[in-house]
Amino acid sequence: MARDPNPAGEERLRDADRSQSTILAAARDEFAEHGLGGARVDRIAERAGLNKRLIYYYFEDKEKLFQAVLEHAYRDIRTEELKLRLLELDPATAVRRLMEFTWNYYLAHPEFITLLNSANLHKARHLDESETARALNSPVIETLAGVLERGRREGVFRGGVDPVHLYVSIAGLAYFYLSNSYTLSAIFGRDLLAPRARAERLSHMTDVILGYLSRS
Repeated sequence: MARDPNPAGEERLRDADRSQSTILAAARDEFAEHGLGGARVDRIAERAGLNKRLIYYYFEDKEKLFQAVLEHAYRDIRTEELKLRLLELDPATAVRRLMEFTWNYYLAHPEFITLLNSANLHKARHLDESETARALNSPVIETLAGVLERGRREGVFRGGVDPVHLYVSIAGLAYFYLSNSYTLSAIFGRDLLAPRARAERLSHMTDVILGYLSRS
């Protein structure tokens, strides 16, 4: 077996990867809790247990770090979406699976919603400047377009459905409910995050979307 010609260099790379991952995780929590405006690099360094200079070394400044956190958040959700293998399912099941995944992912990762809220407060300029984020978000639309076309050919979905609008509707139905659950619960006097309420919401969203897509 050939000996690694530069084991010290390999170890430095591993250390750098670990440090950046630790910083990103700490920054994600800080930005989710305080937003971009309220987040502090000192607290991120403290959360990460690393010297603040390392943050500036790897990410330059707080703005670039926020952009990196957003990119990482999108990479995570898109990686999980790919595991659904939607093109291998029948069209109705594929849409249902995507809706279930989106709903459950938002529930399991509330920080994703708060990060998007913060990004929108700043008019998504960090995403506008990120080719990585745009590239990460293209595959899900292409996959959904394939599902829709197959459904149209098989006669189960109506034609003329824009996959971008459909994805926005799927995400929006889940996002609005969860990001406003406390105010909606207070207004309507119902615990909209109770297990039964969550199950009813997912069923309702699925019926709405599949009803819209149905050809009959």
